[in-house]
Amino acid sequence: MLTSFKYLLIGSIETYSGKSATVLGLSDQIKQKGLDIAYGKPLGTCLHNNADGTVVEEDVQFITQNLKLSENHVAPTLLALDEVRVQKRLRGEDQTNYQQSLIQHYLQIPRGDLMLLEGAGNLAEGNLFGLSLLQVAQVLDTAVLLVHRYQSLLSVEALLSAKKQIDDGCGRQRQRLIGVVINEVPAEQLEAGNSLLRPFLEQQGIPVLAMLPKSDLLCSVSVEELVKQLGAEVLCRSDRLDLLVESLAIGAMNVNAAVKYFRKRRNKAVVTGGDRVEIQQAALETSTQCLILTGQLPPPAFILNRAEELEIPILSVDLDTLTTVEIVHRTFGQVRVHEPLKVECIRQLMSEYFDINRLLSQLGLNPAAAVS
Repeated sequence: MLTSFKYLLIGSIETYSGKSATVLGLSDQIKQKGLDIAYGKPLGTCLHNNADGTVVEEDVQFITQNLKLSENHVAPTLLALDEVRVQKRLRGEDQTNYQQSLIQHYLQIPRGDLMLLEGAGNLAEGNLFGLSLLQVAQVLDTAVLLVHRYQSLLSVEALLSAKKQIDDGCGRQRQRLIGVVINEVPAEQLEAGNSLLRPFLEQQGIPVLAMLPKSDLLCSVSVEELVKQLGAEVLCRSDRLDLLVESLAIGAMNVNAAVKYFRKRRNKAVVTGGDRVEIQQAALETSTQCLILTGQLPPPAFILNRAEELEIPILSVDLDTLTTVEIVHRTFGQVRVHEPLKVECIRQLMSEYFDINRLLSQLGLNPAAAVS
């Protein structure tokens, strides 16, 4: 009989696939089953410099706070991955045995019934330091749950390849990849996903523990994040940078066409020239979360006053329209789940679509013995 796993390593094939969101969504359900959970992210990739000069891992900080984990239920991040660290490793200045640190901080100190580990961004990241997903899985003898952002039915190829890499590297008589979460499945493709992709993956020994429908809210970005990525100046309503943007509209047409175009989009950001006053006015009277003005031309006072009344931030950027749009699109592709509304959304989605009992069974933990 297989022994139970004490560690669940949550990984992905590509970055920004939803690992942190999955950790949050899983944690509530696991707690409801009466299990004591801990958390760790051995390889840090989302770094932030505090005012006091210290560097923190944003995902670790965010998850620790949201799960209300005590200090002894959070394992330390062993390495903050950045260009400087890589250079030192390549020059031989950093010869730290990170796998030994992994054993010391993760294996030798008991933390809860089950430790949720957040893996690197993809299967290769961290290899240079011995902290890739496969290396961590082998050292700690973890089960692996893959989170994959749905592209099309061709997602099957990436998942089959990942299974081969993970299970071939196991070297033991048990399956290490115990399931996948496929997220951001468009509503019109859910039927094909469930009738074609899910049964095929199951036949290949890849349990599909959840297929999550795409959520506009989860795919949104905050105005604050757009300000940061664009290096924008906030001209008004700096108190509403928490607004979430679900789509992007470009105001480059005549005003009549713009009004029809804007009315079809909700919770949008509008990019337009600082001199396109009529477009700015049209945007403000539809479902707009922020105006992004290019060319560093200030809007007239009546536009600023109307934006103040409607609580819509106006941003000014020293960029051309094409560059601005490219940066916004890239930001949408790097969505994170650090807003309270998103946390609640992912918890609801996971509660509805994720098979928690099957996961616990795969881990060798008995859901029947847990608190209902």
